[in-house]
Amino acid sequence: MPAANDMYICPPCGDGSCDKMVYSEPGNCPTCGMALVPQGKQKNVAVFVYDGMEILDFSGPSEVFASAGTDSVSFRVFTVAVSKNAIVSQGFIKIQPEFSLADCPEPDIIVLPGGSTGPSVENPDVIAWVKKHAAHAEAVMSVCTGAFILEKAGLLAGKKATTFHGAIGRLREKATQTEVLDNVRWVDNGQVVTTAGVSAGIDGALHIVERMLGRDAAQETAHYMEYDKWKPEDGVIVTASEEAKRK
Repeated sequence: MPAANDMYICPPCGDGSCDKMVYSEPGNCPTCGMALVPQGKQKNVAVFVYDGMEILDFSGPSEVFASAGTDSVSFRVFTVAVSKNAIVSQGFIKIQPEFSLADCPEPDIIVLPGGSTGPSVENPDVIAWVKKHAAHAEAVMSVCTGAFILEKAGLLAGKKATTFHGAIGRLREKATQTEVLDNVRWVDNGQVVTTAGVSAGIDGALHIVERMLGRDAAQETAHYMEYDKWKPEDGVIVTASEEAKRK
């Protein structure tokens, strides 16, 4: 039996009118019909956005997490930027961030897309935000050149990582304490996950869903998205024993 103080929510379904509704009883959402889940089982996914960000770098993982979930766990996906001013992705898509660095809810998962990451890498507020929330997040994932933000925050030292194929050389020069891999879709160090470029962010996000919710949930998400390119073995999982050998 649920505890008397349990509250229930509708998993994000894209309807908008019911995504933020809270109910005192279990059951199904009266608007979209989805099974309600305990409010405490919702994981916050903060997708960092900025001017010049690659579209698929942010939209691919966002689609994965927004579509994934089970009867007991769901994901709340939101955008966060330096400020709440609109940003422009690849010069033509305007995005209105839901939160700023100052008022962003505590994330369970952080997604750092690639693109024109230079200003973010050099912004001390961005790096401080990543460091602060990475201390408590279950997963911090970069896509493409978002890996350079992780490197600046000191989160790649002593780890394996990957990035966009055209930036592998630059990351090797910059991240001298990191083993940078090419020809892999993603690299999982435990908390820190890096992916190759653009569409590889979908694979990395599906891997995190698999890790948290199981293979079936990840496969159902890929099927919903009609993404038939996901191969769970196309990445590298760094085991605890490998980590110990590297230290």
